[in-house]
Amino acid sequence: MPPAYVKAYVSATRMTSADAEAICEAVTRPSVRFVPVKDADQQSVLMMHRARNLQVRQCTMLVNALRAHLAEFGIAPQGLRHVEQLIAAIEAENTALPELARSILRLIVTQLNDTQAKIQQVEAKLARWRRSTGLSKLLASIPGVGIMGASAIAATVCDPNLFRSGRDFAAWLGMTPRQNSSGAKERLASETTPLIRKSCIQRERSPFGFTRSPL
Repeated sequence: MPPAYVKAYVSATRMTSADAEAICEAVTRPSVRFVPVKDADQQSVLMMHRARNLQVRQCTMLVNALRAHLAEFGIAPQGLRHVEQLIAAIEAENTALPELARSILRLIVTQLNDTQAKIQQVEAKLARWRRSTGLSKLLASIPGVGIMGASAIAATVCDPNLFRSGRDFAAWLGMTPRQNSSGAKERLASETTPLIRKSCIQRERSPFGFTRSPL
């Protein structure tokens, strides 16, 4: 049960007995929803997604560092699609790069290639898990839902029957902002479940040429 549903029933200073009383009161309410428990397999898949997101962020940081260092020597193509040009400029003999700077930049390139290889390893494991799971295979057959989105939804959503309609599921995914309004004041909070939302949005962009370029 989410702690936010219990907080409204805490009637005294926070202590163990007051929290227990509030939990007992919140459980009896028919409108309170409960969080299903994920199994070990689902937790492992979500851990792979988080590890992949960490490595993607590290890859972006390395590309930005490589571009910033080369910009000091007048070489500054921007974007992941120009990484090969940056690497070629480091290895080119006619580039005005000191040998000391060239050696340091090669270390960054090596780390970048290792990070990209690890991302591909995690993606291969997610693809194998998607093929071995019936629900994930069914989700991947939906237009606009790829391997990342199907595996993330299958690992995150334990019981689809908790959602009354597709609109409730879309709101839970974060396609609409959360409402924190009170009275005449409208307050919209940030979206929930960013992992699934980002996977679906990136998949929708891919037919229009916004796919991530390989390094």
